[in-house]
Amino acid sequence: MSSRRSRSRQPGGSRITDDQINDLVSKLQQLLPEIRDRRSDKVSAANVLQETCNYIRNLHREVDDLSERLSGLLATTDTAQAAIIRSLLMQ
Repeated sequence: MSSRRSRSRQPGGSRITDDQINDLVSKLQQLLPEIRDRRSDKVSAANVLQETCNYIRNLHREVDDLSERLSGLLATTDTAQAAIIRSLLMQ
């Protein structure tokens, strides 16, 4: 990809270059356990973006599951313990 070509406009009127996109895709790749741990360095940008979407969906599911479990735990503990747990979570 040529760095002279530019993509859509960013806020403020500047344009994002292909080099910037490649850099951002590379940074995403390092954040994704599924891709980061692979031996191959060659992963398409489309694959990185798809894996990013999958990873975020999975994180949302985990948060929902943990929230449900916490709600259940708080519902079964006495009021004093529940107040302590809530105060710790608010910190």
